[in-house]
Amino acid sequence: MAKIHELSENLTNQIAAGEVIERPASVVKELVENAIDAQASRIRVEVQHSGLKQISVQDNGSGIAPDQIDLAFMRHATSKIQDEHDLFNIATLGFRGEALASIAAVAHVEILTSTDGQTATRAAFAGGMKKFQEDAGSAKGTKITVGDIFYNTPARLKYLKSPKTELLKIVDIVNRIALGHPEISLTLASDGKVLLRTPGNGNLKQDVANIYGRKVAEKMLTVENEDPDFTLYGLVSEANLTRSSRNFISILLNGRYIKNYQLSSALLDGYGNKLGGKYPIAVLAIEADPLLVDVNVHPTKEEVRLSKEKELSRLITSAVTEALMDEDEASPLFQLTPFKDKTQLDQLEFNLKPNVVDTRRPDDFQLEVSQVAEPEGKTDITNKKETETKETAEKKENKQEEKEEKTSAPEYVDLNQVREDDQYVLTKSWDRHVKEQTALPPFAGGEEAASPVTSKADQLLRKHLPALRLLGQMGGYLLAEHGGDLYLLDQVAARRRLEYDQILASLEKDENYQQGLLEPLVFDFSVYDYQKLKDQLPLLRQLGLEMEDFGQNTLLMHSYPTWLKGEVTVQVRELLDQLLSSRENDGKSLLKLVAAKAAESNVSRRVNLTDAEAADLLLRLQTASDPYRDASGQVAVVRLSQNDLSKLFKKGK
Repeated sequence: MAKIHELSENLTNQIAAGEVIERPASVVKELVENAIDAQASRIRVEVQHSGLKQISVQDNGSGIAPDQIDLAFMRHATSKIQDEHDLFNIATLGFRGEALASIAAVAHVEILTSTDGQTATRAAFAGGMKKFQEDAGSAKGTKITVGDIFYNTPARLKYLKSPKTELLKIVDIVNRIALGHPEISLTLASDGKVLLRTPGNGNLKQDVANIYGRKVAEKMLTVENEDPDFTLYGLVSEANLTRSSRNFISILLNGRYIKNYQLSSALLDGYGNKLGGKYPIAVLAIEADPLLVDVNVHPTKEEVRLSKEKELSRLITSAVTEALMDEDEASPLFQLTPFKDKTQLDQLEFNLKPNVVDTRRPDDFQLEVSQVAEPEGKTDITNKKETETKETAEKKENKQEEKEEKTSAPEYVDLNQVREDDQYVLTKSWDRHVKEQTALPPFAGGEEAASPVTSKADQLLRKHLPALRLLGQMGGYLLAEHGGDLYLLDQVAARRRLEYDQILASLEKDENYQQGLLEPLVFDFSVYDYQKLKDQLPLLRQLGLEMEDFGQNTLLMHSYPTWLKGEVTVQVRELLDQLLSSRENDGKSLLKLVAAKAAESNVSRRVNLTDAEAADLLLRLQTASDPYRDASGQVAVVRLSQNDLSKLFKKGK
């Protein structure tokens, strides 16, 4: 048996670094949070080669005393907690005392710090060991420079992504911190170029403008709410300003950016069905008693344990709903429509009742005289009627109780009980029918699995539509026939398939006809999106979007492809958003994605077709890449053979 021994301090620091320091962005996060805890009002972050070569974080905080520097780089040494009681009342961003020790274990670190702005101390650490310490001069605050990250753990380097991806991770984390602390001026520079600068004047909307762009900030709504435990303040976008992912939702709890699915869902619930499957841009700052928050559950502290989470979710939902309601009331259209101050709780309670449909008629049913005519002396008769009504209601309740004791079968439709007679949907043959249907495609694994032996003609028909003869149109559907078989076609899905094939062919052949603009359109982006799109400019040109870098997180568009229809600015923004949120890497997959999105936008509703146009649609659909469904998979054609029709009408039985 191997002997048990204590690990060296350097090895334990490297193990701890594996939990806290995952990539250069982790170093930036820990150092910036330490600067915020040091009461800094200005923080500057500079990175070289996406932080892989060097990271520098400088602040004007309180600084570190010369005799405290060694303790600052020791594990579990901190000034932010004293005993176990402080562990449950944490009001700072860092408290574990692991950040500097973990960073120094896997990189070269140099610190220059001053507590008074007159005398300063410079020290260097590498591989968890102190190299030197000397006197120096510096303004008040601390500057920490981290170089050659993971130099002594090369296996960690191969898990890092490309330099561009690592830079985007740094940009994202600095953006979140800036949104959580609008009172602090934050500057981020990469290889000498400033990517972000916030004024630090406490104006959250101004920070949103610096990060996401001025046009986005103009469409942000203020949300405010509070209860005895939580105070909520933030900005949410209007319902028509959305993105394709949750990446633009920032939830900050006591200044700390956290990831919490339930709180994000509560935010989406506030929009109701206005988002259409997309996500808003939102910044929610939550102030809570530290006793309600346990941040000591994850090394990076992005995941927290929160008491009264349901109460906070309701607070967020109501705040967002009120903000959107105020926006609606301000619009002229809303003023023409009276607002009904009525919730859906009564309807929900009705739906949850088991005896929804009562089919019984009272035994003593009769038409009251007062219901036929209303004589004079209305007040006396009304009082008498109310007395008689109460007595009648009591008699009905007594008779009902006696009747329920006599029979065990309810005389109403009970939603909690499956009826087995042929008057209701759920019958004795229900399970057998379900089993038969699930054995058919597509449940059984596709058409090939359902009929392994097929003729060449059947295989050909699966990919190509036969020549159809138009029978008529009905509500956006086309009826056609071929060889005695009936074909039903969804007009919208069929047109989307043809539009998709046409757009994809032009993209693959690079034959995009351009529509020039007299004045270029300006598109503002966040730093994160701007850095991603700069690398996609060649692909955008292949898509027909002639765009150029204009600096300051801005792209100019001089022309667009003619297959983009409708409002050009909206269509281009949705297309770019689709590219940003896509996880596809190869160009061909991106082209298909763009073509499908464009086809869906161009063909959004049914139109009235003449018989000639409908016949032409059937003719062109014969040569479509997949005439039976559109690019999103929605069914476009349904075929009913003569045998199917005979079964429907129960012929031969």
